[in-house]
Amino acid sequence: MTSTACNFPIVCRVWKSSIGRKFIVALTGLVLVLFLAGHLTGNLLVFAGREAFNDYAQFLHEALHGAGVWIARIGLLAATVLHVAATISLTRENKAARQPYAHQATIQASKSSRIMIWSGLTVLAFIIFHLLHFTVRVSYPAERYVDFNKLGEKRFDAWQMVIDGFGNPLTVLFYLIAMTLLCSHLSHGVGSMFQTLGLRSKKSAPMVAAISKGYALVIWLGFISIPLAILVFKFGR
Repeated sequence: MTSTACNFPIVCRVWKSSIGRKFIVALTGLVLVLFLAGHLTGNLLVFAGREAFNDYAQFLHEALHGAGVWIARIGLLAATVLHVAATISLTRENKAARQPYAHQATIQASKSSRIMIWSGLTVLAFIIFHLLHFTVRVSYPAERYVDFNKLGEKRFDAWQMVIDGFGNPLTVLFYLIAMTLLCSHLSHGVGSMFQTLGLRSKKSAPMVAAISKGYALVIWLGFISIPLAILVFKFGR
């Protein structure tokens, strides 16, 4: 934590405590889990056609007079950075505390943690790519993608941008790998989030594990259905 952050005693105490950082990971994880569910719901409107998807995109960009989308982006960016930073900090702390004679269960847990770290960092790289690809629109200048709303006003054709974006096999491959790693991360992370927030007991552990894996599977199937439909089944093309 920087010296600036430590000017705030409560923030400093929370960050210095391993329990505090675990709660940061859990709470930011909850924010990201809820975001993924909402993001998937909106993305699946691509199957409803150009008008429905572009209406959704226009609503997002006009919410709170255009400020809503930026509030959401900044909030999600802050949650992601805190989630990654706290996770890395906890992993390094756990690694430093491990002894050579650690029990086998601890060794297995450390392997799981390493997988979580690398899958998380890969997903972070994908988020950056995804923002450049579909949010900053590096490859999709507005003048090439024009649609009209019901009032005849010009707007960006987000639907066509998605169709064109997933027409590239390399983009789809990267997307599939990232989604698979993300959902592997979720299948373990959601259960850990329940535990940290005190919502998992010995009795409820099997149900929590089933929820974690079920949620990860739904998210995976939902997100990969879009690029596969466009590339393999030529949806929208």
